[in-house]
Amino acid sequence: QDEAGIPGILVGVSVDGKEVWSEGLGYADVENRVVCKPETIMRIASISKCLTMMAVAKLWEEGKLDLDAPVQKYVPEFPEKVYEGEKVAITTRLLVSHLSGIRHYEKDITKVKEEKEKANRAFKLTKPYQDKEQKEKEEKGVEKTDSVKPRKEHEGEVKSRNSKPGRRDKEFEQEEYYLKEKFESVIESLKIFKNDPLFFKPGSQFLYSTYGFTLLSAVVERVSGQKFTDYMLKMFRDLDMLSTVLDDNEAMIYNRARCYVYNKKGRLVNAPYVDNSYKWAGGGFLSSVGDLLKFGNALLYSYQAGQFKNTNGKLLPGYLKTDTVAMMWTPVPKTEVSWDRDGKYAMAWAVVEKKQQYGCCRQQRHYASHTGGAVGASSVLLILPEELDSEAIDTGLVAPPRGVIVSIICNMQSVSLNSTALKIAREFDKEKWAQYMD
Repeated sequence: QDEAGIPGILVGVSVDGKEVWSEGLGYADVENRVVCKPETIMRIASISKCLTMMAVAKLWEEGKLDLDAPVQKYVPEFPEKVYEGEKVAITTRLLVSHLSGIRHYEKDITKVKEEKEKANRAFKLTKPYQDKEQKEKEEKGVEKTDSVKPRKEHEGEVKSRNSKPGRRDKEFEQEEYYLKEKFESVIESLKIFKNDPLFFKPGSQFLYSTYGFTLLSAVVERVSGQKFTDYMLKMFRDLDMLSTVLDDNEAMIYNRARCYVYNKKGRLVNAPYVDNSYKWAGGGFLSSVGDLLKFGNALLYSYQAGQFKNTNGKLLPGYLKTDTVAMMWTPVPKTEVSWDRDGKYAMAWAVVEKKQQYGCCRQQRHYASHTGGAVGASSVLLILPEELDSEAIDTGLVAPPRGVIVSIICNMQSVSLNSTALKIAREFDKEKWAQYMD
């Protein structure tokens, strides 16, 4: 909070399904000196994509949605696409992994390519120094993650190297971040991008795209037979996420925090007015850290419940099936993750797989995370599952969910939170096992 100059920050941690820490630090409203509390509600930005993915997975499980059918099957208003003279198909599966070719906020493909090449060059240049620094830290017994500087993140989630966090970096210079128009339906919001050319052939490359999720919300709406926002709010009720709502400017939302940025002079100012109705699915929800922990635990329970034996029918089913969550958390080829160099993108989640390359060297734990960056807000949700041994699974001595979940939200844009969340998760994981050994 201090190093990034964040007015207010919320943090929540759950261990094995129980919330063990939930706290608000700083101010939810600086002008009126309203302090942050655990129940404070903030913009969660791109963590909204994870919530939307839950809806997609549920509809797929129910047999209502074909992940590999062209989106026009459900949304005929979205025009069929041609790339380099060839008719191409965009599917739901491609949308959830950002492989569709649909643009993000930048309309100029040349600029996108230049930025990608520049980021790749910078990564190659800094990697030898990171590896050297890492080797020195590992000799001192420090985790690798602590020393890794994240690459530039999507939606301005990482601090600009040359400016104070919260100022507009290049990502936040895009006009479409600051749309003030209120869209009455997700179908209507397709007009922003539906007639634009694809940046590449679907399935051939990765390009993070919030608009891909706007199209996804139209698919969910048609498949479910309900208005997208109504379907999502019903799902939140089923998951007991009663503080998770639409980022609606008109509605009275109790405990809602204000959003902030730094201006060119380095002064704290109120974030510009924006209307996020054009991107409910990809960045349009508000929530509390407690609700995000509940969401994480619903996923973790679903992921692990099917692995437990000899439960004598005592375990309730998960919201999703175990195989469904495993599919969601399986890295997809050709993807990348800007906020975690160890990760690959899966289905609306970044996933780091369990790996150890050399004996007596660093072990890479399996975890899933997603960060978020919006006008005046940054966020992260990270799930670190426990590595269940066969004895625990077979004897039924423990019950799911088993693992650590961390959620952090703040009312300042361009703040990198993923590495902080991972450090917190590892500390609680270490403490859990220390108590178990005692």
